[in-house]
Amino acid sequence: MTILRRRLLTGALGGGALLTLAGCDSVSDSPEVQDVLGRVEGLDRWLQRRLQGRDALAREFTAADISREFRANGSTSVDDPDYQRLAEGGFADWRLTVDGLVQRPLSLSLAELRAMPSRTQITRHDCVEGWSCIGQWSGVRLASILALAGLQPAARYVVFHCADTLERTLDNSGQYYESIDLIDAAHPQTILAYDMNGAPLPVAHGAPLRVRVERQLGYKMAKYVMRIEVVDSFSSLGRGRGSFWADRGYEWYAGI
Repeated sequence: MTILRRRLLTGALGGGALLTLAGCDSVSDSPEVQDVLGRVEGLDRWLQRRLQGRDALAREFTAADISREFRANGSTSVDDPDYQRLAEGGFADWRLTVDGLVQRPLSLSLAELRAMPSRTQITRHDCVEGWSCIGQWSGVRLASILALAGLQPAARYVVFHCADTLERTLDNSGQYYESIDLIDAAHPQTILAYDMNGAPLPVAHGAPLRVRVERQLGYKMAKYVMRIEVVDSFSSLGRGRGSFWADRGYEWYAGI
């Protein structure tokens, strides 16, 4: 939770209510709290873009700043047999699907992504749990992929469907997914990373492809990306809030 968000929530709910919110999922799922969360999140997003600008860059560091050990967040492996077969083959047969509200659906191999113009950036990864690490990421800009596919007029959000399942549920809502809007998708530092610290992305960090959205918290950096879907709303995704963690009470727009 950002400092700004915490202050706004404290004012809207009161300090005691905020403590309850932090420790009780049933409270955070209540309509009253969700309404406050939605309004605060919208203000948080507006302020970040208003004060910093849409294309303002997150701080970039030097090679000397790279953390000696970069913690792996979330899943560190994938149980899915299809993913495991792809990993055993060095992801030679892996393909990224790009579909939804696009003019030209795509199916791209890792080699094809590597052949596209790339961007390398050394940035800090800030986890919602309170720790940070600095790493170097190389990959293709998401904007380049979307330009290749062509967006339909109704497009509003970009959804990343991932190979890992964090929670076994009857409604299949435990499959990891994440989403961003078209403003963040077009940001210069939003990349689909295939290299980390000068080497192919390790499985623990999301091989063969993960998202880097450098002005947001770490849980937005979806790993094990298999499919990119362009949509006009979240209504048909998970529990309708736009991401695995947002479905469970976290902020959808996790700006920092």
